[in-house]
Amino acid sequence: MITSIFFCAACTAAAPSVPQTPPGATAAAPNDRPALTIYNQDFAVVREVIPLALKQGVNSLSYAGMTAHLEPDSVILRDPTGTHRLQILEQNYRNDPITQQRLLDLYEGQTIDFTRERPDLTVVRIKGRIVRSGYLPPAFDIYGNPQYQPDGQPVIEVDGSLQFQLPGIPVFPSLKDDTILKPRLDWLIETDAPATMPVELAYVTGGMSWHADYNIVSPEKGDLLDIVGWITIANKSGKTFDDARIKLLAGDVNKILPLTVRAESFSRLAAMKSNEMDAVVTEKSFDEYHLYTLARTSTLRDAETKQVEFVRAAKVPSQRLYVYDGAAIDPNQWNGYDPVGLRTEPNYGTQMNKKVWVMREFKNSAAQGLGIPLPKGRVRFYRQGDDQQLEFTGENTIDHTPKDELLRIYTGNAFDLVGERTRTDFKVDTNAQWVDESFEIKLRNHKQEEVEFRVVENLYRWVNWEIRDCETSFTKTSSQKIEFRVKVPADGEATVKYLVHYSW
Repeated sequence: MITSIFFCAACTAAAPSVPQTPPGATAAAPNDRPALTIYNQDFAVVREVIPLALKQGVNSLSYAGMTAHLEPDSVILRDPTGTHRLQILEQNYRNDPITQQRLLDLYEGQTIDFTRERPDLTVVRIKGRIVRSGYLPPAFDIYGNPQYQPDGQPVIEVDGSLQFQLPGIPVFPSLKDDTILKPRLDWLIETDAPATMPVELAYVTGGMSWHADYNIVSPEKGDLLDIVGWITIANKSGKTFDDARIKLLAGDVNKILPLTVRAESFSRLAAMKSNEMDAVVTEKSFDEYHLYTLARTSTLRDAETKQVEFVRAAKVPSQRLYVYDGAAIDPNQWNGYDPVGLRTEPNYGTQMNKKVWVMREFKNSAAQGLGIPLPKGRVRFYRQGDDQQLEFTGENTIDHTPKDELLRIYTGNAFDLVGERTRTDFKVDTNAQWVDESFEIKLRNHKQEEVEFRVVENLYRWVNWEIRDCETSFTKTSSQKIEFRVKVPADGEATVKYLVHYSW
């Protein structure tokens, strides 16, 4: 014997609705509210508690409360107490909610009424037989990715004549038995004993995402930063989650995608308050990632974007850097060249960049007023003017940044600083296996105060090199990179000269 049960968030035409909580079942406790863990890779894990009244044997069950981007093979339905044995014999996911075109298809070959408004605003009814509905079912590629499928052209017979458009607004007699109003799951579930109980439904769904945004404000003078971090949650899943417990997971979780889409910190963040109010978001380590939990339950409506402040820090010390990397090497020009051939190519590395980058640098440490894991996101910089108004001064993105790490963020190019890099000599002896290359770098400061340039030179010809004929001190920052730090006075100029000797 198969017992049919239907329950839903919104009723469908497939079966009469029954109460959300069957007779004898206990109403949902606070911990039984919907729970979401949203990943910053455009998917989420949903956990819901569903009240069920099952009879012994096989039960037919429908749940009309699914998202439109469900991964059906991720569904888990279980008794969290382990008291009752549930065996899913069959599961079907329906994601073709009723539309006008779908109903036309279901009534294809039948005659229905169409209403049309006359110029005198009176409404008349016209009978028409649906010869062809024009409905096309959803299409998918070989990997299961949905493809755009526009509706076709309907054919309607009116008074013995055919027309390729609807004669008015269709009036359908009723919903067909095979129609649904929202995406739903149909199950055949076998249980060893009758039971009325709450069960846990968990699944993975697309259509949900979150990201972090940071607004950083500098005073009129100086580089002490006020930092406010926002979490933005977007729900495009096709389902509203009422009074849900929401968690956000930050990190690069490995997820197989369709081929077409290729402590201390916790206690400190929990203690971060604005005007002595409780923290809105708390953070903790979870496995190899970081989990951010909203302190309050919240309703996340379909097609809604929600924002929550999650970090606020004041007077964070920072440093403004001016970086000049004068070699403008076009990767497209030299793509495919053999590195052995490039080391003696005379024109390699002679193109010049005159722009000086502006970088903002600060440490994500407790001593600096932060010390919390920062999820990746966009960083916007503002500076307060002498009229107390904030002006936008640049933006960029940061990756996931653990506590106690240094952030260096490019915000734009300096207007009043100029660099010029010129190659002054090039000698090569292929028999003796060496190359000598000389450069002159001029730095000009048109500001009204002294500026320190950080001149980055990439020694790109070969791994064996030696700096000669250089009067300016430098630091070796990697195996093929050096950095000069040159202070240039206001409205002044400085020059760096050096020769690099390569050998192999």
